[in-house]
Amino acid sequence: MSPLVHRLYVGAMATIVILTTIFLSIEGYGYYSTPLEERFYHPQHDLFKASGLLGHGIGIVGTLLMLIGVAIYIARKRYKSLARFGRLKYWLEFHIFLCTLGPILVLFHTAFKFGGIVSIAFWSMVLVVLSGVIGRFIYIQIPRTIEGRAMSLHEVKEMKGDLGENLQASYRLDDESFQAVLALAHTGESQYAGGLFSSMFTQYIAGRRALQAAKTMLRNHRVAQADIRSIMKMLRHEISLNNRISRLQTMQNLFRYWHVAHLPFAIIMVVIVLFHVVITLLFGYKWIF
Repeated sequence: MSPLVHRLYVGAMATIVILTTIFLSIEGYGYYSTPLEERFYHPQHDLFKASGLLGHGIGIVGTLLMLIGVAIYIARKRYKSLARFGRLKYWLEFHIFLCTLGPILVLFHTAFKFGGIVSIAFWSMVLVVLSGVIGRFIYIQIPRTIEGRAMSLHEVKEMKGDLGENLQASYRLDDESFQAVLALAHTGESQYAGGLFSSMFTQYIAGRRALQAAKTMLRNHRVAQADIRSIMKMLRHEISLNNRISRLQTMQNLFRYWHVAHLPFAIIMVVIVLFHVVITLLFGYKWIF
């Protein structure tokens, strides 16, 4: 998948989620904003209620999307033969899409009315989604191979070219500029201390300042604009890798702990949702079937 196709792929999924949310919000606003005790008399009650034509339907679709999203991603990770159908990264993105759209549909299915055992399933779903967002954040902090395998510290270090050699080979920098660029490449590494997120924020700010300082310094030394752009690209890549290396072990440990927390919420959600479906069928709610 080319970068352009990949952007279109991700953009299309994001657009579907956003448009679906906007559509249901606008169409159902009058009903959802009506007090619970008055909804029975609302003209769209039979459409938007949890057992209504639309309400019931989006609940079914949302549940299926979540189950499919979980199943296909687990299958892709477990069965290497599926690798020929796309990189793990693309499957993860599709998993995130299904497991974002599904909960949104389920949320509207509830008509924002939570109670009984269903509320446990709903809040489990919320925790699954939130932990998924956190997991995605941690996931992208860990450098990976093109197949999606997490890289070791040694492999990440090997990704780094020799910035000094590259600068000397391609650009005619004076000794002061050369030494300054090398020093600025390691600006954020010493900032990784204290809390995780505060350290990452501090590293980000330090990196931005380093890039700005490098650009100003190169301009002051009358380096060609085309060379400045190339050097800044190299420096940005170097700073990013150095920062990732400094927190790689922390992120890998967090990702292992995240798996332990994410799975129980997902299991609780699935079990209660299936229980809810069985009870619903026993009470005779069969939608359009």
